[in-house]
Amino acid sequence: MRVAVLMGGTSAERDVSLVSGAAVVNGLKSAGHEVVPIDTAKGYQVLKGDDIKHLDSIKTQPPLIEELKKYAGELSIEAVKSHDLRNVDVVFVILHGGSGEDGTIQALLDLVGIPYTGSGVLASALAMNKFMAKKIFIVNDIPTPDFFIIDYKQNLSLNDIDDKIISQLNYPAIIKPVNQGSSVGLSLVKDSNGLEKALKIGFHYDSKLLFEEYISGREITVGILGDQILPLAEIIPQSGIYDYEHKYTDGRSTYICPADLPDNLADKIGSLGLKAFKALDCAGFGRVDFRLTDNGQAYCLEVNTLPGMTTHSLVPKAAKVAGIDFPKLLEKICQIALKDFKDRAIKEEEN
Repeated sequence: MRVAVLMGGTSAERDVSLVSGAAVVNGLKSAGHEVVPIDTAKGYQVLKGDDIKHLDSIKTQPPLIEELKKYAGELSIEAVKSHDLRNVDVVFVILHGGSGEDGTIQALLDLVGIPYTGSGVLASALAMNKFMAKKIFIVNDIPTPDFFIIDYKQNLSLNDIDDKIISQLNYPAIIKPVNQGSSVGLSLVKDSNGLEKALKIGFHYDSKLLFEEYISGREITVGILGDQILPLAEIIPQSGIYDYEHKYTDGRSTYICPADLPDNLADKIGSLGLKAFKALDCAGFGRVDFRLTDNGQAYCLEVNTLPGMTTHSLVPKAAKVAGIDFPKLLEKICQIALKDFKDRAIKEEEN
């Protein structure tokens, strides 16, 4: 296959995307495929071997919005229009966050008729918006922590927000941007004293914040490959919560896969994960995150339609436990995308 890998981009998860992209490029090459790596922040420019070689680390904090402004968003359109994409079999989208994960790039690829990996426009948009995703979980009887959102435009005072947390959730509470991934801008607020700082961090990355009930317990994640539920994994942060730093810094978290759970409980959580994935109309591959209480109640936090593909990433770890090595995982993701594209074309002809 000839595969274009869209990576980098202009979101706060740019660093993660570059490292994920480098891993995907190398994995596909090792399986014998021709690969065209493109950083959409630089338009149609194809990354060379030396560029890929140096993409092996992620800073402990996401890039600031001010840093990202140097990349022009219109270059992403140039990347999709590029002749380099017209001669590929499939596009592997590994653009974490922003326009790469919210359905924008997916819509552009649909318009030019190029097959691409992962979820489509609607599923990507719904999963990226944590508020809308949780609304859909509720409709589908998928347990999720209590929540509410606040828009910066509401201009609520610190006391107003504090009162709202106490009356609807209580402390401790999770505060995170509605439209970010990789725990960018996420804070665990233990009491009113930490609220102002958490709001400042969150509003730096989004004008809307999700306030969520903190569920004490274990962090369990479900990898999905097509319709297959991969072995569950448990995440144990060294301290505090599983935030950006704990995700991408060596030694800050421990991963146990398969998770140490009774078979019936693992099956239940796995089925809930697939149900959440399907409820949002997701496709290809993804990851569904849960909190598991001591009494065995699982709460769905979110669905990630573009999970990481770094050395720390959970879907590749789970796939390996299932007997699928990294190059084979990438091939399967591409094959699913091609089949889905073909099936959609047949349905359109029939209609």
